[in-house]
Amino acid sequence: MQQSSTPIIGMIVPPAAGLVPADGARLYPDLRFIASGLGLGSVTPEGYDAVIESVVDHARRLKEQGASVVSLMGTSLSFYRGAAFNAALTEAMREAVGLPCTTMSTAVLNGLRALGVRRVALATAYIDDVNERLAAFLAKEGLVPAGCRSLGITGVDAMARVETDTLVDLCVRAFEAAPDSDGILLSCGGLLTLDAIPEVERRLGVPVVSSSPAGFWDAVRLAGGSATAASGFGRLFGVS
Repeated sequence: MQQSSTPIIGMIVPPAAGLVPADGARLYPDLRFIASGLGLGSVTPEGYDAVIESVVDHARRLKEQGASVVSLMGTSLSFYRGAAFNAALTEAMREAVGLPCTTMSTAVLNGLRALGVRRVALATAYIDDVNERLAAFLAKEGLVPAGCRSLGITGVDAMARVETDTLVDLCVRAFEAAPDSDGILLSCGGLLTLDAIPEVERRLGVPVVSSSPAGFWDAVRLAGGSATAASGFGRLFGVS
């Protein structure tokens, strides 16, 4: 398929429906995103194992549909086997499609580093096993994970039903557990966090990097997009 002059950003997403996450239209209304769904059954290592081998095939599908770049928009999907696996998976996607590729785990790393966050309080949707893998991933990448608080959710569809007030409270509790943190990572791409981020930043005075918004920020940068994100969604979107 002939490439458009405007970047088309391809996203591999966990839900089977294969819809572009809602954050995209709010953050970058002038850009085009397309998606391919993995059909993740549960937000657990067993669920990840069932779909992870199909990621490269979904990347190929997105290229066939005209994608200019491809991002795996699942944080835990890309960190659960460790930092080396995240790098290898990214390279496998890149080799298969000949396009710039990234993952949501890489996106949150890039976001944290862009904001100068090294010691990071963790607010997640995950069960303990996944939280431990996230902490190990961040530590391997040179960050200092601290103060984890989580929701213990395993249902893919349940993530999008978590309310903003619950997310704000989760972040506050995570920061209270590690008040010397430089910032907060709100981790899980299925959570709808855009309205929570500015409230947490206002209340606590530290930056918040959240999976899905960071995933869009990272993919747009990778595509060389000149579009500026809509304002009001946190400090990350003030980083050029």
